[in-house]
Amino acid sequence: MTTVLNASVSASALRKPRLTQARVPLTRAVEVRNELGEISQSQIPAERALIIYLDKKELVTLMTLGAAPEWLVLGFLRNQRLIDSVEQIESITVDWSIGEGEVGEPGVAAVKSRPEAQVKVQRSADRVVTTGCGQGSVFGDLMAHLDDIELPKAQVTQAEIYGVVNAIRLQETTYKSSGSVHGCALFQGDQMLMFVEDVGRHNAVDTIAGWMWMNDISGHDKVFYSTGRLTSEMVIKSAQMGVPVVVSRSGITQMGLEVAQRLGLCTLGRATHKRFLCFSGAERLIWQPELAAV
Repeated sequence: MTTVLNASVSASALRKPRLTQARVPLTRAVEVRNELGEISQSQIPAERALIIYLDKKELVTLMTLGAAPEWLVLGFLRNQRLIDSVEQIESITVDWSIGEGEVGEPGVAAVKSRPEAQVKVQRSADRVVTTGCGQGSVFGDLMAHLDDIELPKAQVTQAEIYGVVNAIRLQETTYKSSGSVHGCALFQGDQMLMFVEDVGRHNAVDTIAGWMWMNDISGHDKVFYSTGRLTSEMVIKSAQMGVPVVVSRSGITQMGLEVAQRLGLCTLGRATHKRFLCFSGAERLIWQPELAAV
């Protein structure tokens, strides 16, 4: 599921890539038996393979729900530092018709760069980014550029954090109907700007990143939310989006914490109801402990 609110398009839209709007069903009905042997229908996430071609050269295969594949591809290219700006891309065309959107049949995302951009990426080996794993193939490159990231000196109130958690609780989601997916959201204060789900948390954050870059959305006054754990790659991707505060329903890894501390990024984990743990960047949070007792 993808929800977008208050999207704005800048005056530079003429230089932004042309995107298709290829959508496929996010779930499928299956027959199941419960503990009593009774037969019923249930929904499961419709995981699909999406093969990305950059200028007709096969680059990578992503496993995805297909909620917003064009934004996913754009965010993936930027977050993996395969392009420097969205203006380098002329178009992204996603086609599910090969398998007509059926599970197990791959879709194709054809990325065309602008001739003057001189984008050159070599596919060094078979690469399939699976549902649950990180995208560590270019992790060393991401770490090498950490010092290039400078986050704004922004703060968020404890009341706004509670607003974020409550908005996620009320959001209609694929997870509620089928489970087995991760959700990510972008907030300004406690107002949700975008929500997206996918089979992997990296896909979800890449989709939001692609939407932000496509629409010139600055991250300086935003809060990023994820249902998944905050690994080092998730922290780096949030920072590359310019977002200074990250909230998770789950926890944080040791390397995720070390990277967040190095970047001065505020990370909040185990965030449910009125509870959370601040792992780093406590100075970015305007504390209102009295609200926790209400």
